[in-house]
Amino acid sequence: MNNGMIECSVCHSKLVSPNTKAVSRAYDRYRSKISSKQRALNVFLVVGDCILVGLQPILVFMSKVDGSFKFSPISVNFLTEIAKVLFAVVMLLLQARSQKVGEKPLLSISTFVQAARNNVLLAIPAFLYAINNYLKFIMQLYFNPATVKMLSNLKVLVIAILLKIIMKRRFSIIQWEALALLLIGISINQLRSLPEGTTALGLPVASGAYLYTLIFVTVPSLASVYNEYALKSQYETSIYLQNLFLYGYGAIFNFLGILVTALVKGPSSFDILQGHSKATMLLIFNNAAQGILSSFFFKYADTILKKYSSTVATIFTGIASAALFGHTLTINFILGISVVFISMHQFFSPLSKVKDEPQNGMLDFKDNHRSRDSSFINMAAGANEEASHRVESDERRPLLPT
Repeated sequence: MNNGMIECSVCHSKLVSPNTKAVSRAYDRYRSKISSKQRALNVFLVVGDCILVGLQPILVFMSKVDGSFKFSPISVNFLTEIAKVLFAVVMLLLQARSQKVGEKPLLSISTFVQAARNNVLLAIPAFLYAINNYLKFIMQLYFNPATVKMLSNLKVLVIAILLKIIMKRRFSIIQWEALALLLIGISINQLRSLPEGTTALGLPVASGAYLYTLIFVTVPSLASVYNEYALKSQYETSIYLQNLFLYGYGAIFNFLGILVTALVKGPSSFDILQGHSKATMLLIFNNAAQGILSSFFFKYADTILKKYSSTVATIFTGIASAALFGHTLTINFILGISVVFISMHQFFSPLSKVKDEPQNGMLDFKDNHRSRDSSFINMAAGANEEASHRVESDERRPLLPT
């Protein structure tokens, strides 16, 4: 990117760099004409996310010994990021081998350096995710797995607000009402969720739990929005190359956390494998797979869809938690889930879609009639009002290497 211009990787034409509003509008148009291939991808992402996200709090709970963790949560997060980095490297090598003659080398130094500069924004969500991944363990000390999963669903409203502010995403009144229903469903489930008679950090458990919950909701919400914008704004960059930067930043931030812990608690805490078990190894694998799947959500689907799919995982978490640990499925939980399903149906209903704004004398897009026909693959490059460039369907790169 030079002087606000970007170059298409297919035809090398110069295009105006899009702003957040242009990216959001392009996504709105893309979502309204989703293909059968994209629907199949969305189904795969949702099903996979439900399984992985549903298992995550259960594996964290299984990792506890006598109500506490014998290992450093930061070490789990660090090993998770290393696993994701290795996955990104392997997939990059496979994708590079499948490149056609004449295409720009994926693993060349110039490509890597340029992509690193264009995707430097990924350092922000990586830092926020490092904080959030640590908070996941802290939350397990206050709530049971099903409750942790339901609390995390509060992020969807915060994400919707951030999407509107940062990316200028538009939501209809029906969709805002659906988000309100989601909060009602979560609130029903949260009745009598706090344990009694315990303290944390010298604070009453209610105060400590609510404080952690506030951070637990806002930090990852901000990370998700920045992650979606960073991935979509550099849409032509390979997702595995972007993941390499994101996970690399995450590994660095978690390693710094390990160093700080070693300075505070002594050199013995620098042993990142101390206190680990089979449960923690499964947790690391699950977290890595969940993070990889999330990147496909943010780049090829939608952050809101990601959070709603995580909400569906609450059912799996609740049932598995009851079967494995004897936690009771209360009537509040059942009623809350029912309201959540109504919210999901209402949010994604065709009747809730945002209609195009009427055009007046000052047009937002000078060639709006042409941009409506643009492909989402050219979202980041052609969403701006000055862009008339198009990429044909047969020029699209596959989502996975073949």
